Amino acid sequence: MAGFKTLDDIGAVSGKRVLVRVDLNVPVADGKVTDATRIERIAPTIAELSKKGAKVILLAHFGRPKDGPSAEFSLEPIARAAADVLGRPVGFAADCVGDKAADAVAAMKDGDVLLLENTRFYKAEEKNEPGFTEKLAANGDIYVNDAFSAAHRAHASTEGLARHLPAYAGRTMQAELDALEKGLGNPVRPVVAIVGGAKVSSKIDLLMNLVKKVDALVIGGGMANTFLAARGTDVGKSLCEHDLAGTAKQIGRAGRRHDPRCRRKDRAERQRLDRPRRDAGLERAARRLRDRALRPRHGGGGKTCGGPHQGGQACVGRRRRRHGGRAQPCRRRRRLHLCLDRRRRFPRMDGRQAAARRRGAEALSRQDLASGHSDRGLSIDSSFSGSFLWQ
Repeated sequence: MAGFKTLDDIGAVSGKRVLVRVDLNVPVADGKVTDATRIERIAPTIAELSKKGAKVILLAHFGRPKDGPSAEFSLEPIARAAADVLGRPVGFAADCVGDKAADAVAAMKDGDVLLLENTRFYKAEEKNEPGFTEKLAANGDIYVNDAFSAAHRAHASTEGLARHLPAYAGRTMQAELDALEKGLGNPVRPVVAIVGGAKVSSKIDLLMNLVKKVDALVIGGGMANTFLAARGTDVGKSLCEHDLAGTAKQIGRAGRRHDPRCRRKDRAERQRLDRPRRDAGLERAARRLRDRALRPRHGGGGKTCGGPHQGGQACVGRRRRRHGGRAQPCRRRRRLHLCLDRRRRFPRMDGRQAAARRRGAEALSRQDLASGHSDRGLSIDSSFSGSFLWQ
């Protein structure tokens, strides 16, 4: 996948401050990390930068704090778990901006690793406020994003810093993007995507784009309850965003539109539902043509409107009004008439009149052939010529 730089493009980083956005939103119980999988995944990026002599400064969020700093959502216990996974000391700063963070960064040596406090202790983080982003950028020279699971959010530490500092993808981010290219860019079909999480609201754009590119989308976690509720399933007191039932249905419809199997089924269903209406339309058209064929011609009992007709011809398909001295065509019958101007010049005839004219033409042709004047041509009036051509 083109369009992003990795640690292979970062160049010399010895002595430089590298801000690394990581995902340390790990489960914690009684002050201890119970699952260090996410820490293990970011270890290669941290170890590579530290080995090159960079000052590695980790930025992360933890939980969803609502009222500012809280011991419950502090990253200090996770710093100790990170040290155990990395096999080296990991410092901790009690703030992510301000003097505490600046002093901790200034005390670092080449190759050291420092974890700053939870970025979500500031509401400006989720609002991606430029002022807060500048404060974060003040502690670094280079920005590396290795938090793929948080990259869909346009927060200050994920999107804002990439606009202020030279940005690169960490090894975890690179691996995820390469996997996406294999799965979505030019995949070997069929492709199945499995998406989990607690909320649909934070993944609407992701799901809408993903459902168009995969053959099957599997929804797991708490967000599956939202899709079940949208289908009418009772989920009880389980975690569910009932207000997003409409969005869940929209995502489902988008998947059906891009599924060839569903498109075939939907097309057959539409044809089945439209058949009565189509048959009714054909019946109406046939009835109109039948009525027109039975309508009298050349003054055969029909009313006239005083228009420019010949021989008191019935006013067929014309309104009884005048505009500019000419009769106007009826809108409802306009499509059934080929050309009103030609009809004035070449009025229609009933079957008997047409047969008589045709017999007269054949008699003239036989006389021409008998007298040897076959090249003389047929000399008839324009009214006959037009009527003959229109039969």
